[in-house]
Amino acid sequence: MKARAIVALDVANVAEAATLLERLGAEADFVKIGSELFAAAGAPMVRQLRSAHRDVFLDLKWHDIPNTVRNAARVAAAMDVSLVTVHASGGRAMLEAAVEGAGHACGVLAVTVLTSFDAASLGDAWGRPIASMQDEVLRLADVARRAGAHGVVCSGAEAGAVRAAFGNTLRILVPGIRLAGGAKHDQARVVTPEDALAAGASYLVLGRAVTESEDPRETLAAVKRVVSAG
Repeated sequence: MKARAIVALDVANVAEAATLLERLGAEADFVKIGSELFAAAGAPMVRQLRSAHRDVFLDLKWHDIPNTVRNAARVAAAMDVSLVTVHASGGRAMLEAAVEGAGHACGVLAVTVLTSFDAASLGDAWGRPIASMQDEVLRLADVARRAGAHGVVCSGAEAGAVRAAFGNTLRILVPGIRLAGGAKHDQARVVTPEDALAAGASYLVLGRAVTESEDPRETLAAVKRVVSAG
C-alpha cells in the first residue's frame, strides 16, 4: 500500500473550509475532518467532500461504550468515509465494536498516545509514572491489533517501533507532521515527512505546516512528491 498525505481541514466553518479547499485545489485528494469542523458542518460537509471525489478521514476519536461506538462507526461508513478514529484506551471490546460497525470499506485507526503528550503530562493524566512513551504506544497498539483494527495513530517517534513490532498487520497514521525548520505549535513529538515515511508511516496528516504556508497548494504538492518517492 502506497503512503497517503492527508490535509487537516482544521477550520471553524463551511466558509473557511471552502476557502482553504480552493487554495489547495485538486492536490487535496484526501482530507481530515476533525471535531471542530464536524461540530459546525456535520454530515453534509462529509457528503460535499465525497461528491467532489475527495477521500475523507473522519477524526472524531470516539471513546464510549461499545454499542455507541459501533453505531457511530456504522453511520460514518454509510457516509463513505475512508478512515475513522477511536481511542485505543477505550479497550478491546470498544475497538472490536468499532471495527464491526465500520465494516470492510472503512478503516478503524486506534489512537495510542496523542502527540501533545510527553511522558510527564501523560503520567499525570493516567495517574502513574510513564517510564517509556514507546512502551505505552506498543501496549496500546497490541490492543488494536488484537481487536482487528486497520491501524493505529502514533507519533513519528514511535512509528518505527510499531512497524518493527507489528509489521504490516497495522497501518500507521502519523499526525503532527512538520516541514524541516517549521514550528511545532502545540505538538510535543513531531517529525518531517521524510522521517515519518522512513519509520513506516502509511498516512501522514499535514495541518498548519501546509494550510498556513504562503502557497498551500504548492507546499502540499511538494510533500506529495516526497510521499510518492517514498
